[in-house]
Amino acid sequence: MKEQFKKFLNEEQDPKAIEKITTKLNDLLMKNEEVGYIGVQKRPAINVFPDSIVLTNKRIIMCKPKNLGLSMDFTDYPWSLISGAFVKENILGSEFSFTTNTDITVSIEYIPKIQARKIYTFAKEQLELLKEPQTPPAAVIPEPVKAVEEDRELQKPDPLPLNINDDIADDGVEEVETEEVTNFAEIINSGLQPSQSYYTEKPEPPVAEEKPAAKGGLAELSKEELFEKLQNYKKLLDNGLILQGEYDTFKKEILSYL
Repeated sequence: MKEQFKKFLNEEQDPKAIEKITTKLNDLLMKNEEVGYIGVQKRPAINVFPDSIVLTNKRIIMCKPKNLGLSMDFTDYPWSLISGAFVKENILGSEFSFTTNTDITVSIEYIPKIQARKIYTFAKEQLELLKEPQTPPAAVIPEPVKAVEEDRELQKPDPLPLNINDDIADDGVEEVETEEVTNFAEIINSGLQPSQSYYTEKPEPPVAEEKPAAKGGLAELSKEELFEKLQNYKKLLDNGLILQGEYDTFKKEILSYL
């Protein structure tokens, strides 16, 4: 018999029954499953093939011998399906029972009182563990590395310039001031050839302003020439090239020679 099951023999358990159960449990226990307590019936008259109850950290296993003890039936109930545990002490032993979420009641009688109390206590502890919320461990958030933050700052692109004209000036592009020409006659007089003119129409030649001749010169002219000169002065007056007072002066001077 394994040493781990010897602790259940100090509370009136039948050693033969414990030995039969432990030999079977070697193949029934799951990974990380540990036996918490084993209770064995103790009938008052005939106690040849008693029933047993095994409580582990994962389930309750009911063990019932059959075929004159040559075989055994095992029925297990996980703790997640068990809703309550009860114990009832009688004159001839105690009765331990438990209920499931499907309203099924399972019981075992003629359990010695001390065993029944230990079974009840272990069952209540397991049910309380199921009620406690299983909080997952808090996620550990690593602290940001200062060097990484500095690298990110260095990798940030420079902001775009807000003033495009400032960038052009910084690149050394010199601005050229343009001069507005309002007098197109200056373009013609500045030496442009006819082929370089911006206009297809030829400008009209300016009317030469005829200045009055000297007094001695009018005396040498004939009447026809004096009359023609007076007509020219009249045209200048009509074209607005001379004033009325100037015309009157020229007219009076010419008429003095007629």
